[in-house]
Amino acid sequence: MTTYLIGDVQGCDEALARLLTHIDFSASRDTLYLLGDLVNRGPDNVGVLRRLMAYGSSAQCILGNHDLHLLAVSQGVRAAHRQDTIADILNAPDRTVLLDWLRQQRMAIRVGQVLMVHAGVLPQWTPEQTLALAGEVEEVLRGDALATFMPQMYGGLPNQWRDDLQGADRLRVIVNALTRMRFCDAQGAMDFSVKESADQAPEGLMPWFEVPGRRSADVTVAFGHWSTLQQVNRPNVVCLDDGCVWGGCLSALRIEHPDRVDDVRQLPVLSVKCQQALDPLA
Repeated sequence: MTTYLIGDVQGCDEALARLLTHIDFSASRDTLYLLGDLVNRGPDNVGVLRRLMAYGSSAQCILGNHDLHLLAVSQGVRAAHRQDTIADILNAPDRTVLLDWLRQQRMAIRVGQVLMVHAGVLPQWTPEQTLALAGEVEEVLRGDALATFMPQMYGGLPNQWRDDLQGADRLRVIVNALTRMRFCDAQGAMDFSVKESADQAPEGLMPWFEVPGRRSADVTVAFGHWSTLQQVNRPNVVCLDDGCVWGGCLSALRIEHPDRVDDVRQLPVLSVKCQQALDPLA
């Protein structure tokens, strides 16, 4: 059995299908872990969700900021943006089934020595704490409190973790770290004003994985969300967002033994060009 980690699909079902053919994926033999932003900006969001649902337990999915945005729009909490392409899901005859399935997905997953999130892990969090805090959000997303929480999910404050945080503030920090974070200061306070590559960080900020004393450094952290990051070049950090919907690639990291990942840079990454890269007018 082979484990594959796949970056941001963003509604590009055609690219996903070609990638799965390229890696010779078999649902009876292999397991896919998708690192969030399953939907939005691409042309076939409903196709992505239906495909992943059909794979059952062979496709394990993490929720990204675009996936949470879809849930918020479906709840009437947020208006769709002009650039959104999620109408195919909202208007689908199986809309309720698709959205209910999405609500059951994870905010963080650990397999062996690999911790998977969409955006990042706050430097103050251990892997175990990350999973526990992700579970708090998962419980809300799956339960009756979804409609109450969604209007409170948005905002950049608090921007730093404290163990005594409660209620909406606590959940908002968790969601922001797991689905939106790119840069922090040396104390682990998040900054959401910059979305560029790591070398363009304003003074006093750094990529979250470079904060000194990061407590998740004893595992490999795999994430997406940051298509402009370029090369990470660290043995225990890998970003798999290669800008599929922005004219780049959709990529999969192949792991034969998740319990023994000493240097993620030595593992193969298999990629396919997205349709926008094959045809700039698509």
